[in-house]
Amino acid sequence: MTEPDIATTQRVPYALRRVGTLMTADVSDPLEVEGVLNPATAWGSDGELYLYPRIVALANVSRIGRARVVIEDGVPVGVERLGVVLAPDEGWEYGRRNAGVEDPRITFVEPLGIHVMSYIAFGPFGPKPALAVSHDTVSWQRLGPLRFAYQPELDTDLNLYTNKDIVFFPQAVPVPDGEPKLALLHRPMWDLDWLRPGEGVRPPAGVDDVRASIWIGYIDLAAAKRDPTALTYVEDSAPVAGPVAAFESAKIGAGPPPLRVPEGWLLLHHGVAGQLPTGFSLAPGSRYAVGAILLDPDDPRRVIARTTEPLLEPELPREIHGTMSNVVFPTAIEKIGDRHFVFYGMADSSIGVAELVRVES
Repeated sequence: MTEPDIATTQRVPYALRRVGTLMTADVSDPLEVEGVLNPATAWGSDGELYLYPRIVALANVSRIGRARVVIEDGVPVGVERLGVVLAPDEGWEYGRRNAGVEDPRITFVEPLGIHVMSYIAFGPFGPKPALAVSHDTVSWQRLGPLRFAYQPELDTDLNLYTNKDIVFFPQAVPVPDGEPKLALLHRPMWDLDWLRPGEGVRPPAGVDDVRASIWIGYIDLAAAKRDPTALTYVEDSAPVAGPVAAFESAKIGAGPPPLRVPEGWLLLHHGVAGQLPTGFSLAPGSRYAVGAILLDPDDPRRVIARTTEPLLEPELPREIHGTMSNVVFPTAIEKIGDRHFVFYGMADSSIGVAELVRVES
């Protein structure tokens, strides 16, 4: 994978400014006792903005909740809880000693006119990415796990690997040859030792940097219009961006769905510094910060700019101390009036809000 020289690429003219804490766990609720974090968002047909937090019960069992976002003077300031929309009820979403539906991201996919939720099912074979869709943001229909097409040039099967941080582009994107397609970003992890001791790290052909990196994959638009289950079939996967800067030296992953800005597609991402993780486990002492990447609007496989320093890093007590210390983890972005707000997990325990602002030269 070839990365651009971040010292010489064009500048990313955006910054994040904290607004405040939006949601903290209700410790009297057994479904939230271990934290609320890493939410998705969606606008309902009633004109209200809804939050879909990952809520964590005892034994690290996660569900996806729903809450109305309270907005005052154009700023999100709190939530009104409305229950649970997705729980680990399917057999592939739980194991004998684990269960969870985790870290949702929601994109309104304009060519289909539906909300697409990606989430991670923590089942008997570890984390597995999956999709659900909704027309009303209230009820969600599971489409099932993602399936990656076989690509001989990779000399492997991408379905062998755990994969996280799945986000859809809201619009169809150009492809090198042919009609525009739907696209998503994903983050495969090459270490198979957690599943079968002795297998070790098994990257695809041509991948020299085995650190977890952001990939892109494509979905046939016509097929998805005929049948939304086609959204689960991903073709032509390719690497987009790997760790480069010091704040992302261990791994990176996509944050909210890419946002179309004048410069291209703005992708906020998390970067992790610290020990290299093994399998999908978090390495002790890891530190999560927020960076940004600009993708070429004519070919989103191509990075045209990225930040050398984080836009947001753990500084507040809620970001430094929690279930997982030293974490800011962006997962949603929404426009409220003329302003954009980013929703992020704080130390795997609470949910914060920051405003995305343009910074002039």
